Amino acid sequence: MRYSDGMCTAPDGYGRVEIEMPGWACEVAAPGTVLGSADERMALAVALSRENIRHGGGPFGAAVFEIGTGRLVAPGMNLVVPCGNCVLHAEVVALMFAQRARGTYTLADGPACELVTSCEPCAMCLGATLWSGVKRLVCGATRDDAMSCGFDEGPVFDASYRYLEDRGVEIVRGVGREEAAAVLRDYAGGGGTIYNG
Repeated sequence: MRYSDGMCTAPDGYGRVEIEMPGWACEVAAPGTVLGSADERMALAVALSRENIRHGGGPFGAAVFEIGTGRLVAPGMNLVVPCGNCVLHAEVVALMFAQRARGTYTLADGPACELVTSCEPCAMCLGATLWSGVKRLVCGATRDDAMSCGFDEGPVFDASYRYLEDRGVEIVRGVGREEAAAVLRDYAGGGGTIYNG
């Protein structure tokens, strides 16, 4: 992804920010994967979260799927610590790569999409979900599961979810919750970095 209007091109300017999908992601979430059920799609998000821990990332995974076909558009994983960037939560990474795959800033173009995430989104990711163009948000572990491990999820309220629903985003919660929450507990119990607590 590139944007340039000719400004700040000097070598001592602000530099560049580049994000690459980790090489291991294609082993866990092969391009072209089709998963028919919410449980299968959540199992993939949870597998991404668990594998991400093995590679130095945070305990969160996500993926964007076409709702009708179950085709994987793009996976995402928490890259905050490995990339040194506070906005690289799993949901944001999945949305960024899905939009890149679609060649547009909105997933409202083309077949309807859903964001499947191993944990209910933090305040930032809930906002990104709204603006992304997805039509459904499917969550595994709860905000309380994440906060009990030390993560600060920010100002998310019941009204936050109602706001999304009022704008046409279907909300599905608790899919595969126990498996997703177990990843969070394992991460915290193993001394994983709590980078926003």
